[in-house]
Amino acid sequence: MDKKKADQLASPEKTQRNTITTTNAPTKASRILAFLVEGGSLNRFEAERLGDHCLNSTISALKNNWGIVFVCMDEKVPTNWGKSCHVTRYSLPESRLDEARQILEFMAAGRRCAA
Repeated sequence: MDKKKADQLASPEKTQRNTITTTNAPTKASRILAFLVEGGSLNRFEAERLGDHCLNSTISALKNNWGIVFVCMDEKVPTNWGKSCHVTRYSLPESRLDEARQILEFMAAGRRCAA
């Protein structure tokens, strides 16, 4: 048995914590939210690294289903063909980080939103 697993078995309080990170998040929405809660910001192309191929739909679902508030900023990014295109960069406002963390805990516990 590896040390990490042994430590988890020896201290049950560690395994009972509902902490979602981008590496252990069970769903696309929770991966995106975990990344943003960690202080990140994303546009649609950067979200590909997290397995999200349609970030605007994920953001919309998080807004509509969970009531999460996002900061949205327009930006231009270069294309592979030497031009630029307009995208939206999403982040969480500092004032709403605690709320977003609580929602992540609900997601970790497999709970549904009240909406």
